[in-house]
Amino acid sequence: MQRKSLSDILHNSDRESLSRAWGETKAAEDFAPLPSGEYIARIVGGELFTSKMKGTAGYKLTFRVLEGDYQGRQFWHDVWLTPAALPMAKRDLAKLGVTAIEQLERALPPGIRVKARLVIHRDDDGNEGNKVKTFVVLGIDEPEKDPFAPADSPAPPHDAVGGLW
Repeated sequence: MQRKSLSDILHNSDRESLSRAWGETKAAEDFAPLPSGEYIARIVGGELFTSKMKGTAGYKLTFRVLEGDYQGRQFWHDVWLTPAALPMAKRDLAKLGVTAIEQLERALPPGIRVKARLVIHRDDDGNEGNKVKTFVVLGIDEPEKDPFAPADSPAPPHDAVGGLW
């Protein structure tokens, strides 16, 4: 199989534009852990998982920073589902309205806004990452309106006795 060249995949104007942008663009830095501190964030996901190392059951929360220099960055909090960790798991999950184990199989309500305190954590191999020390739910944000969603339709007509058709 013959290797493709840039000319094979780009039009002339695209090649010139890409070449110009290449020369003017600074390479991104590798992501480092977020600095320790408090962040206003939204929980954008929660899902059951098992750890790769020991197969331990857990529930992973995904947070996205909403304000400040790190807006858009994400961080995670693992809630372990083991007998030893269950008191902390129930504490953290209750903040999100999860009070029954079956609720972990359903999606979290959208728009949960929190204030989270992050610290830098070093694992046994010396790798640094963020750890959620604590979080407090601040409220539920209205979902963002999808610009491609259909316009609200008028209410359906009612029949003579007040029921819907």
